[in-house]
Amino acid sequence: MSDPLVLIPARLAAMRLPNKPLADIAGEPMIVHVWRRAMEAGIGPVAVATDAPEIAEAVVKAGGQAVMTRADHASGSDRIFEAVEKLDPEGRHDVIVNVQGDLPTVDPRAIAASITPLSDPQVDLATLVAVIGREEEKTNPNVVKMVGSHISPGRFRALYFTRATAPYGDGPLYHHIGLYAYRRRALQRFVGLQPSPLELREKLEQLRALEAGMRIDAVVVDDVPLGVDTPHDLERARDMIAARRTA
Repeated sequence: MSDPLVLIPARLAAMRLPNKPLADIAGEPMIVHVWRRAMEAGIGPVAVATDAPEIAEAVVKAGGQAVMTRADHASGSDRIFEAVEKLDPEGRHDVIVNVQGDLPTVDPRAIAASITPLSDPQVDLATLVAVIGREEEKTNPNVVKMVGSHISPGRFRALYFTRATAPYGDGPLYHHIGLYAYRRRALQRFVGLQPSPLELREKLEQLRALEAGMRIDAVVVDDVPLGVDTPHDLERARDMIAARRTA
């Protein structure tokens, strides 16, 4: 693999937490915290892909790189594909890592781990999962589960993703973390596909890749990073980052 390119899609439009990427956490916008975590992963250059000049300005002010994209993208995957074509038209980077812009506490080691399955040429996409420890999360449809075939310690081939409680029977359940590492050609193929029937039914974009016959492998990490979607989540993120700085 050539050096991966890490892209963080970010936009201001958020139903439950308006202007979310610019929300202050310990004196810096949330998007800057995500950019810092991605930089700390140390796997390649990092850029924020956005349609908002305010987000781009915040990232550049912190010393980062931002690329402006169209405002009409249907998903973060579409946004990062436009960004990679702008940033790397020569195709030097053949691995693209998509880190969500609302994960200010994500472990840089988890970002780095996401690319490891792509050393296998049969793998199109890689992602992350963590063991579900809380009983109530096993039946929570907002906690997406990965059903996979065990390949090696800490590694699965994903067979399905679902909001249901699956698989049935004894054994651990795995919480899917929406961070992806794509082969560049796989990303190009993915954004060219129409939404698939199971994707629309489960409201899970990654099922489009599986239904198209693309292989997704998953790496097990220690815990699920906090995704900031509500004011309560934002307060939790502030507390977590403040605790780290005083530890």
